Parts: sequence; C-alpha cells; structure tokens
Amino acid sequence: MKTLLLTEKEVQQLLSMDDVIGVVELAFREKGLNRAQMPAKIYVFYNKYGGDLRVMPSYLEELDVSAVKVVNVHPNNRVKYSLPTVMATIILIDPKNGAPLAIMGGTQITAMRTGAAGSVAAKYLARKDCEVVGLVGAGTQARTQLMGLLSLYGRLKEVRVWSRTKETRDSYIAEMRQTYGDLTAFFPADNVKGAVEGADIVVTTTPSREPIVSRDWIAPGMHFNCIGADAPGKEELDPSILTSAKIVVDDWEQASHSGEINVPLAGGMMSKRDVWAEMGEVVAGKRLGRTSQDEITIFVSTGLAVQDAVTANLAYKRASEKGLGRLIEICL
Repeated sequence: MKTLLLTEKEVQQLLSMDDVIGVVELAFREKGLNRAQMPAKIYVFYNKYGGDLRVMPSYLEELDVSAVKVVNVHPNNRVKYSLPTVMATIILIDPKNGAPLAIMGGTQITAMRTGAAGSVAAKYLARKDCEVVGLVGAGTQARTQLMGLLSLYGRLKEVRVWSRTKETRDSYIAEMRQTYGDLTAFFPADNVKGAVEGADIVVTTTPSREPIVSRDWIAPGMHFNCIGADAPGKEELDPSILTSAKIVVDDWEQASHSGEINVPLAGGMMSKRDVWAEMGEVVAGKRLGRTSQDEITIFVSTGLAVQDAVTANLAYKRASEKGLGRLIEICL
C-alpha cells in the first residue's frame, strides 16, 4: 500500500471555505449524535521555550474517517524563528487496516477548519441580521474567521480590527481590504473597546492570559466566537460576561481545562451547569441555539480532532481526483 504525501502548498490548492464549512458542520453533527471517538487532546509543554505540542486522534464511525494530528503552538515563533505560531501535520488513517492513507501539512487545515467552526457557530448562535464584526487580534485566525463569517453572511457593513501592535493591525487591514473590500469596510481600532463596543459579533483570537474584553462594553444580542484561549490559563473575556450568557462549547472536556471557560471554572466563578450545550448537540438538534434577539451567546472553541479528520479527508479526495502529491511506500 502506498501513502500520499501532500505539502502545505498543495493542501492550500485543494480547500475552499464553503466546502470546509460543510464538512465541519457534518463533524459537529456526528459528534453530537455520539458517532465519533475523540479523546481529549494530549498536551506536552515546552515551558522553557514558551510553547506546547498537542496530539489529536479521532474516528468518525459512520463516515469511516480517521486521523491523527500533531500540532504545536509557539507564540514567539514569528519573531524568533520566522515560523508560524501554529504548525501541524496530519496522518489520515484507513480504519479497516490502520494503514496511513495520507500524510499532509495540517497548518492550513487547522486554520481553515477553525474558521469554519466559527461560521457554523454563528449560523446557530448569532443573530441573522448581523452587520458589524469586531476582531480582537489580527493573526491567522482573524483571517479565516472573517472568511467563514463572509461565507455565512455574504456581506458585512463593517469590520473593526484591534491588534496588540499597530503594524500587525495595519498590515491585516491592508490585506483584507484588497481581498474583501467589495464585501465590507474595514476600520482600525486603537483599543479593544473600539473593536468590541457596538459590534454584533466579536471574535477573540489572542493568546491572552488575562481578560481583555470588559463586561461594560457588552450589549444584548451580541455573539462571541472565543478562539484564542486554547490552553490552560488562557482567557480573553471578563468572567462576568460568561455568567450572563448562553455558553456553547465545542467539547466539554477540552473546554473545561483549556478553553475560554477554564480559568473561571478553576476559580469557582462558574460550573458545568453554566454551560448550555456542546456545539454538536445544537447542530444535531438536541439543544436549541439562539432563541431570542437579546441573548448574549458565546462559542468556546478549542479545536476538535474530528474537524481535522473530515477536512483532511476532503483534501485527500480532492488530491486523488487532481493527481496532486506523491505516493510513497511506508508500510512493508
């Protein structure tokens, strides 16, 4: 048996956001219907380097799709090594015999499936008439989260952008104006408040370890996609926002120790009873999403292995159709 090797550049040619949203929504549903095996991600911490490594296996039983992703998060990579903060490799497995169908770059897949998850969350939790998006952070996830929201809404009235550095913010806005300038207007925000206050949807994508979004800026009807808190100790929202909102997590076990809710949970400021549902339960129709215009809704994203598996499977199928990649014989 031969294994298909796909580079990051090849993977980038194979995926569209609309298609990734479709398979990610399907993965949520399969998880919500208890038709997926997905142990919580395993962490190895490189404390002296300020980074970590995560291993994420999964198997979607009805779809017969299985994969393992190895992914790092090193926030200082760009400055120190000119490398991405997040890098990943995915092995797509043949469930019937355990052989590797494909080994592929997973960095683009990670970015795309996370942006797609934000789009699915907004579909079920945000208001249908959303026009203003506030982006807290202007890195890779700000790009794919916006891509996902534009796929969902088609057009937006305005996108407000804040980043820790003016250079990052200005670079992001220049790039996005060139790409999406006909679909929305972009405005720089000098502080977090300027991005958040008055927005319909707020997307937080920073590695902050203390709250940077204040309860005072929040209005009824807002929706939050919380992406940045993806490891123990990270948080971006004032905990009082969480205690007054409908919270939907992508996975309870992962979110409780590494998502936006992990610090308030550890500090006793909230409990599992304060979490409304997992996203898969909402997509599968087991729990309701948004039920009123005035609800404050929060999606806590930690990233699911099942999302990686279905997206990698999509890339594999497209590559096989187009003749991309190269076959090597790993197994004897």
